Amino acid sequence: MAHQITPGARDLIPFRTALKAWFAISWQTFGGPAGQIAVMQRTLVDEKRWIGQNRFLHALNYCMLLPGPEAHQLAIYTGWLLNGARGGLAAGILFVIPGVLALLALSAVYVAFGDTTVVSAIFAGLAPAVLAIVVQAVIRIGKRALTSAAAVSLAIAAFVALSVFAVPFPVVVLGAGVAGWLIHRYAPHWIATSAGSQDVADGPEPLIPDDALHAERPSVAHTLRVLAVGVLVWLLPVAAVTLIFGTSSVFAQQGLFFSGSALVTFGGAYAVLAFVAQRAVETYAWVTPGEMTRGLALAETTPGPMIMVVQFVAFLGAYRNPGDLDPWVAALLGALLTTWVTFVPSFLFIFLGAPYVERLRGNRTIGAALGGITAAVVGVIANLAVYFAVHTLFARSWSWSAGPVRLEVPDLATVQPAALGIAAVAAVLLFAVRWSVLRTLLVCAGLGLVLGLTGVLS
Repeated sequence: MAHQITPGARDLIPFRTALKAWFAISWQTFGGPAGQIAVMQRTLVDEKRWIGQNRFLHALNYCMLLPGPEAHQLAIYTGWLLNGARGGLAAGILFVIPGVLALLALSAVYVAFGDTTVVSAIFAGLAPAVLAIVVQAVIRIGKRALTSAAAVSLAIAAFVALSVFAVPFPVVVLGAGVAGWLIHRYAPHWIATSAGSQDVADGPEPLIPDDALHAERPSVAHTLRVLAVGVLVWLLPVAAVTLIFGTSSVFAQQGLFFSGSALVTFGGAYAVLAFVAQRAVETYAWVTPGEMTRGLALAETTPGPMIMVVQFVAFLGAYRNPGDLDPWVAALLGALLTTWVTFVPSFLFIFLGAPYVERLRGNRTIGAALGGITAAVVGVIANLAVYFAVHTLFARSWSWSAGPVRLEVPDLATVQPAALGIAAVAAVLLFAVRWSVLRTLLVCAGLGLVLGLTGVLS
């Protein structure tokens, strides 16, 4: 049923109607950012026709430039276009609530029962499936991003920088963005930009004209006000736990670390996991390498952004380092604090940048930086696939370093046949049968359970 649209009105869609739509979307956001974006595309563009295809893709292009979960940011952006600031807040909050609740419950189950045969077997089946899912992500993003020799070179350079020379993740991302800009400026024919290079279908005729969508004129006063409020809301909880528990507490460490990682999570959860895993495992010892893959498997089976895996990491880290608190209270506090500092920046980035971006449609300079970063993300995710393969398919690995070169090499004699077999099954289901991620994970969890109960995994 079409709604009466009043150009220039704050609520272009009745707010209660918008809330119902975002609530329904939030429970369908399985399958990573591609699946989440597809759900919003189908609901907002194709079915309800609240926003046009070109405007939807313009918002998506900006969100892909930002650090953080692009699907979550796209929800905030489109919510803002339809219902102003409160629409963006509602869309963004509803988008993550189901995943937060589900992953809290699953994290508690893992901590309470993770050492039992049944739970251990289920996770042993999930971890190899995650490896196949990450490989699928490399291929999917590679097909879209590696459309030129320059893009392929950037992807290879990112992979080598991370896996061979241990270059910090933020440096790789920044370098890729600068490289994309330089290539666009001095040899634009070498690499395609996201702006103006896509063949965009018009899509269904939207019920709301582009000119009626909410887009306030940017101003210095508005920018400073949003920046001040956003930073205060973002970092106040971190300051509070630091004052209460001390700078050496796990809560201060997690608040500061995940606040920083929220600023460098270009390319979504897969791309940043190598960075998070390195610090969470090697620097802070909050989780083991195997638990990182289990956490990602949990995030894959719940709705919402896959970067929610950081909530699992924080839950375990705080449970094991509770200080004077009860471990369960510490785990809940650490998980909620980490979730807060991970997702609040998305609101800040959108409310700060969207008014300006609405006046930068088709900007090729922005598109060039995006092209460089997106190409590098392929190499970043490939590095993550190698990391997961080493720690999932082999019982042991050893590190080798010489000067700036640093390699982690698996002990081939410790290959795990059961894990290798489950990874192969997951690959067949994903690539040949074309099953969904959730369905594949459920099958692999069942295989792990059967193998565990029959003693094959012991």
